[in-house]
Amino acid sequence: MHDRRATGALPSSNLREMLDWAVTQSPVHVALLDTDLRQVRLNEAMWREFGLPGESAGLGLRLTDLEPGAGSEGFMQCGRQVIETGQPDTCRGFRATEAGLIRAWEATLSPIRDLAGQVIGVLLVASNVTEQYQARERLALLNEASIGIGSTLDVTTTAEELVGVAVPRLADFVIIDILDSVVRGDEPVPGPVNGSVPLRRVACGSVLEGAPETVAEPGDISSYFEDSPMATCLETGRSVSHSDTVDRLGRWTSADPARVAATAAYGFHSMMMVPVRARGITLGLVTFARHQRAEPFQDDDLVLAEEIVARAAVCIDNARRYTREHATALALQHSLLQRRQPDLQAVEVATRYLPAHSGVAVGGDWFDVFRLSGSRVGLVVGDVVGHGVHAAATMGRLRTAVRTLADIDLEPEELLTRLDDVVTRLAAEEDLPADGAAADLSATCLYAVYDPVSRICSLARAGHPVPAVVGPDGTAEFIDLPAGPPLGLGGLPFEEIEVRLPESSLLVLYTDGLIESRQRDIDTGLNAMRKVLSEVHLRPQGPPHAAPALDTICDCLVDALLPEQAGDDAALLVARTRGLAADRIVSWDLPAEPAVVAEARARTVRQLTGWGLDELAFTTEVLVSELVTNAIRHAQPPIQLRLILDGVLSCEVSDGASTAPHLRRADRYDEGGRGLMLIAQLAERWGTRHTKTGKTIWAQQPPPRSVSR
Repeated sequence: MHDRRATGALPSSNLREMLDWAVTQSPVHVALLDTDLRQVRLNEAMWREFGLPGESAGLGLRLTDLEPGAGSEGFMQCGRQVIETGQPDTCRGFRATEAGLIRAWEATLSPIRDLAGQVIGVLLVASNVTEQYQARERLALLNEASIGIGSTLDVTTTAEELVGVAVPRLADFVIIDILDSVVRGDEPVPGPVNGSVPLRRVACGSVLEGAPETVAEPGDISSYFEDSPMATCLETGRSVSHSDTVDRLGRWTSADPARVAATAAYGFHSMMMVPVRARGITLGLVTFARHQRAEPFQDDDLVLAEEIVARAAVCIDNARRYTREHATALALQHSLLQRRQPDLQAVEVATRYLPAHSGVAVGGDWFDVFRLSGSRVGLVVGDVVGHGVHAAATMGRLRTAVRTLADIDLEPEELLTRLDDVVTRLAAEEDLPADGAAADLSATCLYAVYDPVSRICSLARAGHPVPAVVGPDGTAEFIDLPAGPPLGLGGLPFEEIEVRLPESSLLVLYTDGLIESRQRDIDTGLNAMRKVLSEVHLRPQGPPHAAPALDTICDCLVDALLPEQAGDDAALLVARTRGLAADRIVSWDLPAEPAVVAEARARTVRQLTGWGLDELAFTTEVLVSELVTNAIRHAQPPIQLRLILDGVLSCEVSDGASTAPHLRRADRYDEGGRGLMLIAQLAERWGTRHTKTGKTIWAQQPPPRSVSR
């Protein structure tokens, strides 16, 4: 037989008494409601929660009588549903304590039935779930911060996104101060940050409209006083939290009365100061404060604030690095672009460079204008594929290459052929990818040479948009110029054409960013450009029949063709052609006889006297003597001497030979070889250009400042 312990059964009266005690003493909040949802029984936890002196004070009342509001009404609505359906239900709500703290509650309401199965009441069992609710809210807020912070590479926008996440769900007032050097994009200095370092207010937000609590407005630069919690936070790199702000005001300092007054006036009672740190370096400070919500910040709030700020700090540092790299690239690009137009008689020029508004607003677009021999002028516009520092650096290398090739007076088609070789070599010099293929480097370019003497413009392009020409009468058209392959393909020819441009014609060169976008194809852009160029000549421009200013034309093109948020950068060059006055150029055909050298010198001196350049007579006489002598001795007819006064004084001797002389240092007993050395010493610039019938050797001198150019 098994041993059994006898258990005495309690009398029913004692059992009922024990049940009463269990309900009364339970830490769970219990209320028994009748079918009118009036309280017929409350346990001690429930009546104490509502601040009642005892159970009897709450009998016969509804929850809405004890505490009117949406929370109580929600529980009442749930109770009515239980009575109607006879099914248990669960609901959640909030109520404020006497201290103003918000508590979250979860209640289970169950129907009470009699022996016949009729619902005669409702049993309400409620639990305080504030901690669980706050934990879920913190996780949700942290998830929102992960998604909502860092949408752009902009320090201010990132800071404003942080404020938007934190107010009002975590704090009533938030300010974000970043080191001024960081906002500028400078590299922050590792180590402790002095509390008095200049800080720029980048964002602030409040539950009060207009954030009246702030002392410094966004964009202002200020610093925190010594021994303040903010300075301590910056110096130590650790968060600081205070829930007795008003009491500590006197201990912070009296040196900053504005901040002290604002803190006291708006009743700040709890603050958290969290450093903005990334890669172990302090970038700034975020201050969270409460003055409307009664609850002080808890330890969990500080942990949450640190998590949010840490995520924002990475984004702010990325934005800072982008700002620095972008500023570096932009400075590089601007340094490589032509800053000041040369003083040219052949053309009047206006230019525009417009960076893109996309993530990386620096590209490889460029333009250039430079003087060539014989009063000619070179105009070039190019575009390196890609964006960023690499594209800008490549652009600079190509611009230098174009200048170098132009200095040796190559024709446009030959210059592009040589430039194509340069791009091919640059691509080969880049790091090879895994498949061993050359780097994907490509560019487009258009090169034009305008001669004011003949008024002929020679052009060639390498995959670049066609240039536009506007006649003096305002008729706009595009030059039918063979496209040619983009630079970098190698082995394909370029074609050159010549067009005669009447004086006061407009030559418009540009990159594809001006006419093409995702919303507009190239044909639509070209038609829009033609329309603008035609209409701008019809607008009133000062004196009657006055040509429109080039800057006005540039502005009209930019306003009409470029969207506000352009996805690609654009370069624009507008040149108005001029003809060289007949009295500024003189030429003589010379026989290939040594005796003609003296006659050439005499004619030169007489012409310089007529131009008022007697000061240059001796030097120019020597240059002409050497150039003509070399042509007679080493070349072949026809020989021509030409003088041009166009900002500079040019002496040119053309002959029928294609061989070019080379500068060398003559030995002591050599009879010749000193002519070019003498020319190089006397002339500011000199060189050789090949023509279809031979070559031309030229030398330039700047005229005296007293002579009008």
